[in-house]
Amino acid sequence: MNAATTTKATTAALPNRSQEQASTPLFTAPQTGHPLAIGDGFTASSFRERDYGGAMDPLVMVDHYRMMEPTFGPHPHAGLSAVSILFEDSIGRFHNRDSLGNDIDLMPGDLYWLKAGSGAIHDEKPVAGASTHGLQVFVNLPSSLKSKAPESLHVKASDMPLLQSEGYRVRLVLGRTNGTAGRVSPALPMTILDGTLAAGSTFSHDLQAGENAWIYALKGELELVTGNATVRLRAGEAVALNADAIEAIKSRTLDLTNQTHAETHFALLAAEPVNEDFVQKGPFVMNNHAEIARIEADYAAGMLGSLPGAQSGSLV
Repeated sequence: MNAATTTKATTAALPNRSQEQASTPLFTAPQTGHPLAIGDGFTASSFRERDYGGAMDPLVMVDHYRMMEPTFGPHPHAGLSAVSILFEDSIGRFHNRDSLGNDIDLMPGDLYWLKAGSGAIHDEKPVAGASTHGLQVFVNLPSSLKSKAPESLHVKASDMPLLQSEGYRVRLVLGRTNGTAGRVSPALPMTILDGTLAAGSTFSHDLQAGENAWIYALKGELELVTGNATVRLRAGEAVALNADAIEAIKSRTLDLTNQTHAETHFALLAAEPVNEDFVQKGPFVMNNHAEIARIEADYAAGMLGSLPGAQSGSLV
């Protein structure tokens, strides 16, 4: 997905703020996504790293979107991982291809992780009659990985471990939880959970040492408790947990509870922060402005690869 449209060139370096957060509360204030609509076939609620004071690191942005028709066309990525998480209520096929040679259909519930690294061209769109519902996530790469060759990972929904009880149903999209291990990302380790909670039910997840976490209530309401800190999310709100603050209280167990009478749907993403300043400009995330200028020139010169029949050299 091309964030040149969803995020207008963020050209100021965004400083890492983890050193400033030793006295920060465990949870950031809940944030509602910024509404976004493109054409007649794409709507999203967009969350940005700057809204969470650094506690969202390594996530740069998360778009909770629905796409009913092709929207972005072939577009470049570099310096980041572009991650597509499809929810199970998506309908039909989501055609995905890239300059690594992948040409596949993602199905409802699938994950596709494109570690763009030094640069890749990507295109994804619902086929005719399909409706895609999911999260599009930009994950920052440390400077040591920004120049590495791109890699990809496709995880089918049928290959994701399922944790289920009378009160919850949680898909382990990536990573590990409660002693169960799923697939591992081709970049930095990350746990991704996609879960539902019945009325009055609780699911507990133990964060790994040094991890930030971002939790989003897609539907219903969600109460989060860790240590002596509690926060409540309404549908459409997300909150971040700061790794340094978690370590300070010596508790990594996060309880997610549905205190209402209706089902709750949530997503959780957790990973160690990169802790590096970065500059985002559309689909590129680099460490400074000079690197942004270089990758733009490389893209214009056709050095990031190509898709069969696609034109490169300009940003949408």
